[in-house]
Amino acid sequence: MELISQRIANELNVRHPQVSAAIALLDEGATVPFISRYRKEVTGGLDDTQLRNLEERLRYLRELEDRRTTVLKSIEEQGKLNDELKKEILEADTKTRLEDLYLPYKPKRRTKAQIAREAGLEPLAETLFSQPELDPSSTAESYLNPDQGITDVKAALDGAKQILMERFSEDAQLLQRLRDTLWQQGELQSRVVTGQEQTGEKFSDYFAHNEAIKNTPSHRALAMFRGRNEGALQLALVIPNSEELKVHPCEEMIANHFAIQDQGRAADSWLKEVVRWTWRVKLLTHLETELMGRLREAAETEAIKVFAGNLKDLLLAAPAGPRATLGLDPGLRTGVKVAVVDATGKLLEYATIYPHVPKNQWNESLAVLAKLVQKHNVDLISIGNGTASRETDKLAADLVKLITDRKVAKIMVSEAGASVYSASELAAKEFPDLDVSIRGAVSIARRLQDPLAELVKIDPKSIGVGQYQHDVSQTQLARSLDAVVEDCVNAVGVDLNMASVALLNRVSGLNATLAQNIINHRDTHGAFDSRKALLEVPRLGPKAFEQCAGFLRVMNGKNPLDASAVHPEAYPVVKKIAATTGRSLESLIGDSEFLKTLNPTQYTDEHFGLPTVTDILQELDKPGRDPRPEFKAAEFMEGVEEISDLKLGMILEGAVTNVTNFGAFVDIGVHQDGLVHISALADRFVEDPRTVVKAGDIVTVKVLDVDAQRRRIALSMRLNDEPVAQTSKGGSSAEAPRKRNSQNSYQSKAEPKNSGALGSLGMLLAQAQKKQNK
Repeated sequence: MELISQRIANELNVRHPQVSAAIALLDEGATVPFISRYRKEVTGGLDDTQLRNLEERLRYLRELEDRRTTVLKSIEEQGKLNDELKKEILEADTKTRLEDLYLPYKPKRRTKAQIAREAGLEPLAETLFSQPELDPSSTAESYLNPDQGITDVKAALDGAKQILMERFSEDAQLLQRLRDTLWQQGELQSRVVTGQEQTGEKFSDYFAHNEAIKNTPSHRALAMFRGRNEGALQLALVIPNSEELKVHPCEEMIANHFAIQDQGRAADSWLKEVVRWTWRVKLLTHLETELMGRLREAAETEAIKVFAGNLKDLLLAAPAGPRATLGLDPGLRTGVKVAVVDATGKLLEYATIYPHVPKNQWNESLAVLAKLVQKHNVDLISIGNGTASRETDKLAADLVKLITDRKVAKIMVSEAGASVYSASELAAKEFPDLDVSIRGAVSIARRLQDPLAELVKIDPKSIGVGQYQHDVSQTQLARSLDAVVEDCVNAVGVDLNMASVALLNRVSGLNATLAQNIINHRDTHGAFDSRKALLEVPRLGPKAFEQCAGFLRVMNGKNPLDASAVHPEAYPVVKKIAATTGRSLESLIGDSEFLKTLNPTQYTDEHFGLPTVTDILQELDKPGRDPRPEFKAAEFMEGVEEISDLKLGMILEGAVTNVTNFGAFVDIGVHQDGLVHISALADRFVEDPRTVVKAGDIVTVKVLDVDAQRRRIALSMRLNDEPVAQTSKGGSSAEAPRKRNSQNSYQSKAEPKNSGALGSLGMLLAQAQKKQNK
């Protein structure tokens, strides 16, 4: 354990005691949000990002230690564990290195080399390897063994060859050198599968593509792997120009490693053949598979990181707040589903209207909506951004004009995942007698009021703000996204008397059972009047209370501190402050000027250090403060509803729906997100798009290029960029803007290897590059 904690400390560039303390807390069952918020003194202030990285590395290194124990035991049972090998195994710092060392001793099926050894050919292999001046054929004659199937010289030499090939291919040092060389010098080669030119057209940028494997970005790697999985592409790992060389560089490395040289001796040509076969038969496919796996793993990690970042931005988007809201789930033939919810999200009334084709009941629909708005004092209209959203937005605009006695705002929201929620068991429990489509309208209304509270009801993967999310490890993706949801929920805090089961389930220290027990207790006994009352909930013991209490808010309860992020365990500190200053608890809360005069060090003791007291004073200043930004929405341009309405040079307002490593997708109200390429995000070099924009941001963009046939829109946030001639067929071929669907998932044409292949958008990128190079 000491070794693991020290290694993690070095990797995170923090002190060893910080890591040891954090590991101890995690092992005791503490959650990352609890540790980062309420145990700063113990961990030296490690934040949630550091703790998540620590948790992930701890999992990997413990798995490594478990595997190391298994390997040592296996080799020892074989009687082959010497001090040198044991030292190497104990020093192995990755799973790959450990498996390399274990390879010669790993139990395996009966190989050709084993069969050759059983036939007595190992001495022949050793003799020819150590004495290359001997003639292979003459030497082999002494090893013929018809009973073992060795009936001629060729069979004997083939068996000896297999023995040496296995030995060469299981040398750990050689494997690492070859691996490093291929990673540093190798290229990922992609070619179209013959006959797949048309069916695999979306991968056409990779029909004849070579790229250094170590520099292949996540989205391009995953695009090529998807192309291979769909049968459109063949992938190979090659060393550039190696086919022009007399001897492949890797064959030369193998020969040099075992001091095999062609000096014209009798066995030199035979040993060269052994080396060639070792590379081509034993190592090439093995290392190619391994390094492509390494690339895929890195690409998946990056894709998951992008997804997690976008999800965090979406979950922490500004809430419109507790206001009566009318939700509209747009549709054409099936009508627009309508749901009205009160300020708490409770469903008040619902309906279905048919303002669009084929029924065209525009005025009748307006009358229904106006009645609902007046009856329930609606302040907000939330419109899903799916099919018929712009037509429904027009309807809402007419409705707003009809309401003259107060201001009603209409906002377009993402309906990603609404259909998933509607058909879920959770929705069925909440609205057992409600049609699935109406449930979707309720979700659309609620996600405007509080995106976090509503989106936690949906599997994070269904929210669809990732790149190639279906191509990555689903286990790793789920673990990462669940961590993001947990961090977001606890960063904001949860109203104990308003929260759903789904929201409570994400609170530190709680699980599905405890969340349901809280709801049951609330239904039976009424609203909680204090945090302490949580201890009356069945199966919610002191440990769970410790973990969850600080993140749960009791509004207007017995103790005003219960509505803040001050943990109950720290209430004595606040009482001490009140007693020392002669102020009442109520008068302290919100008195910013007075609180600024206090010296936090006066109130520290052996239990509560400076970080905790500082946090307490900040909470007293603004109790229960919400870390989310102020709410605002994009205003789509009137008359711009379809791709055909777009004109080059138009300046529009839109909402960022997704951020990838190559740019940002922006909803400008035409049912098709446009792409702002990374080079068009700012007037400076941008390495990471998320440093400029995040999901949910409202941005102003200029239309640079439109390819209506392929539904691609090129945008720029640099408003002085000039558009190019509109394309009729080709157009911008960067990662294709997404077609919106129920999951808002991302189906793309793979990004090409360089911007020069991007058609008209490529011209813009080239111009941008020239500017950057000046």
